[in-house]
Amino acid sequence: MNAGRRGGEAAGQCRCEAEAGCCFLHEFGREFRMGSFDWDLLTGRMTMDEGALDVFDMDPADYDGFPATLGVRVLPDESRRLDTLVAQALKDGSERYGAYFRIRTRAGVQRWTHTQGLVRRDEDGRPCRIVGIVRDASEELTESAARLGLDEGRRQRTSVVEGMTAALAHAGTVQDIIDLLNDSQGMEHFGAASLVMGLLEAGRIHLVAEGPDGAFVPGTRFTRVDEPYPMSEVVRTLRPRFIESPEDFAASYPVLWPHISGLGITSAVYLPLIAQARPIGALGLLYSDRTGFSADERNLLVALGSSIAQSLQRAMLYEQEHDLAEGLQQAMLPRRIPDVPGAQIAVRYRSARLGRDVGGDWYDIIPLPGGRVGAIIGDVQGHDTHAAAVMGQLRIVLRAYAAEGHTPATVMARASVFLHELDTDRFATCTYAETDPATGLVQIVRAGHVDPLVRHPDGSAHRVPVEGGLPLGLSAEFGRLDYPVTTVELDPGHTLMLYTDGLVEKPGADLDEGLEWLSSLVRHGPRDLGPLADHLCEVVGDRGGEDDVAILLLRREGAHPPQPGGRLQQHVGQNDPEALSSARHMIRAAVRAWGAAARSDEIELVADELMTNALMHTDGGAVVTLRMLAGPERRLRVEVEDRSSALPRRREAGESGVSGRGLLLVDRISDVWGVEPRGGGKCVWCEFVTRESEEEKVYEQLEHHEAYEAYEALGGFEAYERRP
Repeated sequence: MNAGRRGGEAAGQCRCEAEAGCCFLHEFGREFRMGSFDWDLLTGRMTMDEGALDVFDMDPADYDGFPATLGVRVLPDESRRLDTLVAQALKDGSERYGAYFRIRTRAGVQRWTHTQGLVRRDEDGRPCRIVGIVRDASEELTESAARLGLDEGRRQRTSVVEGMTAALAHAGTVQDIIDLLNDSQGMEHFGAASLVMGLLEAGRIHLVAEGPDGAFVPGTRFTRVDEPYPMSEVVRTLRPRFIESPEDFAASYPVLWPHISGLGITSAVYLPLIAQARPIGALGLLYSDRTGFSADERNLLVALGSSIAQSLQRAMLYEQEHDLAEGLQQAMLPRRIPDVPGAQIAVRYRSARLGRDVGGDWYDIIPLPGGRVGAIIGDVQGHDTHAAAVMGQLRIVLRAYAAEGHTPATVMARASVFLHELDTDRFATCTYAETDPATGLVQIVRAGHVDPLVRHPDGSAHRVPVEGGLPLGLSAEFGRLDYPVTTVELDPGHTLMLYTDGLVEKPGADLDEGLEWLSSLVRHGPRDLGPLADHLCEVVGDRGGEDDVAILLLRREGAHPPQPGGRLQQHVGQNDPEALSSARHMIRAAVRAWGAAARSDEIELVADELMTNALMHTDGGAVVTLRMLAGPERRLRVEVEDRSSALPRRREAGESGVSGRGLLLVDRISDVWGVEPRGGGKCVWCEFVTRESEEEKVYEQLEHHEAYEAYEALGGFEAYERRP
C-alpha cells in the first residue's frame, strides 16, 4: 500500500501502478476515515498519508514527520498506554499489535481511534519499521458504550477504584488504611459525605473509623454481631446493604436512625469486608445528596469493599507478625541497664515498623571487674526474625567472652569465629568499647560498624576515627581476626555515643553527610542523656527512617577514685607503632587518673622498657596490663606478657654497652618486680606504691574543679602558680 510519502516511495512497499488506483485509495480513506502510516524506527520519522492525518485532525502543514507531534492530539493516559504497547511488541518479538485509544480534536471533542501495526524486522530479527493503519472508531465504540452502559461517570468511578486499590497496596497498617480512606478524594468521586468502618474482634465489631463530627452514637464503639445495626447485619449475612432513602434507613434501623437523622443523610451503603471467605469487618459510606444506586454503582462499590478487605487483612497480618518479631527482639535485649559508678548511661531501640521486617540491631552494657564497663552496639545483617535470633545469640556470646576477662580485641575475634561457625549466612557489624569511668580510658574495637561520636559538655560533638576490622563472621571466614584497639580518653562530662547505621543513613546522602547531620542534631539537642536519646529517635521517625535504630549513650561523671582490682589492658603487636603509642597513652592516662602522678615518669619509663624488651626479644606481640591492687598500701602493678618462655636475666651493660640496662632500670625504679610463667609464655611485672600527699590531692581537686576551697587551703592561686 502506498503510505503517501508525497512523491517518495517507502522502502519495501509496492508502488501504486496507476494514478487512478492511488486516487481510489485516498477517496476510500476519506470516506471511511482511515489512513496509513510508515514508521522508520532507525530514523524515527513517521510518514502519514492524508487520511491518517485527517483521523488525527492534524493539518499537514503542522506535521513535521515525527510521532511526538501527534502527542498534542492523543490524551496523556492513552499516549503512555500506546507507548507501552508498542515497546512490548518490539521487545517480545510480536509481528503485529492493535489498540483503541482516544484523541482530542482541534475543537476539543474526544473521539475513539483504532490502530493496527505490522512490525518489520531485519535479517537479525531487530525491528526496523512499522507499517499500519489508523481509523476513526467513534461510531462503533459509541454504540458499544451505549449497549454496555459505559458513560464517562462510570469510567471516572472505575478509575477511582483502581487508583484507590493501588494506593491501598502501599498501606502498611490498619491506621494507614483508615487515614487513606478518610483523606482520599475518592470518596468525593463517589459522592459520599463520610464513612464508618468497624473491625471484627472476638465476636464484636470495633468501630475504628466514624462518620462526620457529632455522628458517633454512644454505645456503638463495640457492638455485637446480633444487634440491630447495619454493620452487624452485613457481617452476619455477608451481603451488602444498600439503603436508598431516609425512609428506608428509618424503617430498617429504628434504633440507629434517631441518633443520625440530623446529619442530613439521604442514603448509605454498608459493605461486608470479607477476606479468605470470612468476615473481618464492615465499611459504611454515607451520602447526603443522592438517593438510590444503579446496578453499575453497586458493582463498583462491592469491588471497592473487596479491595479494602484484602488490604486490611494484609495490614493486620503485618502488624501481628511485626508485634511477634518485635517481641522476640525486645526479649533478647537487656531488660535493665545496670548502674555504673562514675557514669550515666541511656539506651534506646526504635523499630522501623515495616511489617515483619524487624532488624538485628542490639545494645548491651556489661559490668566488668574493677568498676569497668563494656558497652556494645551491633547490627546483624537482614530484617527478619532470623536476624533477631542471630542477634540474641551474638549478644550472649559477647557478654560471656567479655565477662571472662578477655581483651576487647579477643572478645571481638572470638565472637566472629562463633558467628562463622553458626548455621547461618549472616554477618554482623559491631563496636565494643571497654570503659574505666575512674580514669576515663576507653578501649574501642570496631568490626565494620560506624564510628562513634563524643559529645562535649557544651553540646558540640566530634567523630572518633576508630581503626576497624571486618564484620563479625567475615573476619573469621577470611582469616583476618586481628582487631586493632583504639584508646581514647573520655573527660568528665563528655559522652560516648554508639549507634547503628539507621540513625545516620539518609536517602541520597553518604555516611559523612549523615555524621555531620547527627553532630548538628546533637549540638542542639537536650543535655540530659534520656531526653537526648528520645529526641534522636523522634527525629528519625519524623524523617521516615526505614531501618531500625539502636542508641547507647555513656557519659563520664566527675573523677572517682579507682576501685581495688581495677584493670586496663592493651595488646601491642610487633611492627605496630600505633599500638605502642596507644599503650603509652593508656598508661599515662591511667597513672594520672589513679592518683599516681607523683610517680608518672617512673611508671611510664619502666612500662616502656618492659614493652620494648618483649617486642625486641620475642617472636610475638605483648599484652600490657595495669592493675590497682588492694591492701594497706595503694599499689599500681604493671604486667607485660609475651609468648616466649625464656626468662629475662639481668646483666651488666659495661661502659660502652648500648643494652643491658633495661632490667637494671626496672630493679632500681620499681618497688618490687618479678617474672611469672604463664602457659606457653611469661609475664614480667613490677609494682609501685602510689602514696598521694595531701598537697597533691588538693591540687588535683583544683584541676578537676571539684572543690573551690582547695585553692584557699594553699593560700589562693598564688600558691598554685608557685607549685613546682
